Amino acid sequence: MKTGSLLNLRKFLVPEIVYGQGARQLCGRHALNLGASRVCIVTDPGVKATSWYADVEISLRDTGLPFAVFDQITPNPKAYEVAQGARLCREERCDLIIAIGGGSPMDCAKGIGVLMGNSGNILDYEGVDMVPNPGPPLIFIPTTAGSSADVSQFAIITDMIRNIKIAIISKMVIPDIALIDPETTLTMSPELTADTGMDTLCHAFEAFVSTASSPITDLAAISAVELTWQYLKKAYDQPDNLVYREKMMTASLMAGLAFSNASLGLVHAMAHSLGGAMDLPHGECNAILLEKVVRFNYDTVPDRYDRLAAAMGLDICNILPGERGNALAKHIAGLRTGLGITQTLEELGVKQTDLSRLARFAFQDPCLSTNPRPADETNIENLYAQALH
Repeated sequence: MKTGSLLNLRKFLVPEIVYGQGARQLCGRHALNLGASRVCIVTDPGVKATSWYADVEISLRDTGLPFAVFDQITPNPKAYEVAQGARLCREERCDLIIAIGGGSPMDCAKGIGVLMGNSGNILDYEGVDMVPNPGPPLIFIPTTAGSSADVSQFAIITDMIRNIKIAIISKMVIPDIALIDPETTLTMSPELTADTGMDTLCHAFEAFVSTASSPITDLAAISAVELTWQYLKKAYDQPDNLVYREKMMTASLMAGLAFSNASLGLVHAMAHSLGGAMDLPHGECNAILLEKVVRFNYDTVPDRYDRLAAAMGLDICNILPGERGNALAKHIAGLRTGLGITQTLEELGVKQTDLSRLARFAFQDPCLSTNPRPADETNIENLYAQALH
């Protein structure tokens, strides 16, 4: 083997996936198979009020497994919420965690699992491969089509002291089993459908142009872009159509497999900074920023972006090479505005005086390391400024 070929090695990590209608109802059986004696269910108040959550409790009761519930989770889960959940798990002597919900409950559950297997504060484990010991088994049931936390090796936690989001990237936070049930997305609001769908698109875009991409992640990313382009607006317009919901759940899954293994880029670095400092919705931030970053990155990897453009149905053959980046950005903007995401950062509460600090923290985000074009704090501040008005 040539030494240089080692640079092309890639690994691909994925949980066991059970996909289809009714998958959520299998959680009790899988918990028993994993040797559970007492389960901690991690969710949020909104999800707890749904019939999807009730099905989880029924499944556990049918298998005779006792359980405790931790539902004190807010959007953009906080480090102190992780600590509270871990404390409950220890007090209740839980040896398996089931998370049901969107990205916030699932990321919080990952953090709880880390603290169950390791000492200290969840913020101690920021970075790549910083979690030394595994926690209890994790079974995840996503109820949104966007975060992909059910299949990824990322956990994003908010540090309320520094007002930033930290990324924990480790195979230790990959769920053991993902029970992916499209029916659970039927209760998503139009706004949540739009935000999470654009998050899916952003995951796929950033994974495809990532410096850590591979042929395997490319296949997943392109598939996610094609599905999102074809079905996101349809799911937004017809929220009760299970066919469209299933297609978007598949898109989310494929995008998750892509970015979990290829990592992300500048959009997510900037969105994490906004979420940590301003507590803004993650998917909405990504939606606002994606077209700006595409313009910034395009000339570095034009062939890659041209393939993404084709997956979004954009015929670039008759567009001059120098205009293709702008054309793709406008195409993304058309989808975004068609989904009702029209706010500027200023309308979300961001001020000009915030931009320098936001850029500083985005520059420190690990997602930036795989962006195809290097970006310094000045570049990042300029991109925030473009999205401000």
